[in-house]
Amino acid sequence: MSPSLDAATWRQLLQTTTHPGKLATTTRDGAPTIVPVWFVLDDDDVVFMTGSGSAKARNLSRDPRAAMCVDQVEFPYGYVTVRGPVTIQEAAPDLLEWSTRIAARYVSADRAQEFGRRNAVPGEWLCRLRAERVVGELDVAG
Repeated sequence: MSPSLDAATWRQLLQTTTHPGKLATTTRDGAPTIVPVWFVLDDDDVVFMTGSGSAKARNLSRDPRAAMCVDQVEFPYGYVTVRGPVTIQEAAPDLLEWSTRIAARYVSADRAQEFGRRNAVPGEWLCRLRAERVVGELDVAG
């Protein structure tokens, strides 16, 4: 069984990593599927975006439960897994703000606005995974 991390510890890892999260959803027939997503943490919500025609969007529209795993890929390694319901805003009025904020974690500062505008287009959904259950472990190899 994975140990629980205190809130400050798991939030710190999610706020400082620049590795995409791995989002797990289920297909119509119940099969698990996992894809990488860019994200930011907002209080107890993991915020990410997806296109309305994507498999993620179809899966979350049918079953809004999801999990996300974020790795700490440097020695001594670690991970955090967040599980909970996902809420979807299909036409978020602040989509550009969130898109730019998310992009700023993954691209150079001088390109965050460019990627924010590129990703904040009609058909993009703003999604919030509520952290109802968080497990993880730091210092795995220590």
